[in-house]
Amino acid sequence: MTARRPVIGITLDHEAGGKDRYSRFPWYALRENYMSAVTTAGGLPVAVPLFPQLAADYMPHLDGLLITGGAFDIDPALYGETQRHDTVSLRPRRTQAELAYLSAALHQNLPVLGICGGMQLIAVALGGTLIQHIPESCPEALPHEQPNPRDEASHTVSITPDTLLAHITRTQSMAVNSSHHQAVRTSGRARINAVAEDGIIEGLEDPTHRFCLGVQWHPEFGIDPSDRKIFNAFVQAAGEKV
Repeated sequence: MTARRPVIGITLDHEAGGKDRYSRFPWYALRENYMSAVTTAGGLPVAVPLFPQLAADYMPHLDGLLITGGAFDIDPALYGETQRHDTVSLRPRRTQAELAYLSAALHQNLPVLGICGGMQLIAVALGGTLIQHIPESCPEALPHEQPNPRDEASHTVSITPDTLLAHITRTQSMAVNSSHHQAVRTSGRARINAVAEDGIIEGLEDPTHRFCLGVQWHPEFGIDPSDRKIFNAFVQAAGEKV
C-alpha cells in the first residue's frame, strides 16, 4: 500500500485585475516551481486562499505550511516602526491571512517553511524586526536584488553549526539566489542559521518548534544541491506523527 503524501498548504499571491492582464477581475497567483518542489519531495501541494477567518478550519486538513515569497513587504507597524520607507509596498490582505495561517500552524505544531518574504513574516511573528531597504541601511551590502536571472546563484551563505538547517544540509555553505530589498534586522526569539557574505541574515528557525524554518533565498529553484534537501526535510517532518 502506498503511503499517504503529506498535505502541504501553500500560500498564494493576490493580483488585482485590469485591462490587458490575465483577468479584468482579481485573481490568485503562484509560481509553478513551488508546487513541483513540494511534489518532488513527496508532498501533496494544496493552495490555500487568503481568508484569515478560515485558518483554523484549514489546519486539520494540512500536515505542513509553506509561506511563499512575493513582490511586497510587511507593514513596518507590525514590528513597531512608525516610519515607512518610500520603497515599501504593502499587501495587507495577504499579510493578515499569512499571519493567521502561521499562528494556527505554530499553535498546532505543524511544520512550517517560510521562503523569502515568508521568512521575514516568521521573523516578525517571533518578535523580530526588518531592514526596510537594504541599499539605504546597508550601503556596502551585496546586490540582494540580483541582476542575473533568478534561477542562477547570486552569492553564498554560511550555515550556522548545530542548527536545524545545518542538520538538514550537512554543509557549511550554500550557493543561493537573491530577490529581496528587505532583510531581517533582529530575529526575536528565532535563531539565525544562515548569513550572507556581507552579514545580511539569510535564514532563521524557531528552536522551540519541531520544524519552523525560514530561508531568504528561493530553494524551489533547486540551484544548490541542498535546496532539495530543505524540501525533503520539510515534507518528511510533515509526514511524521506527533
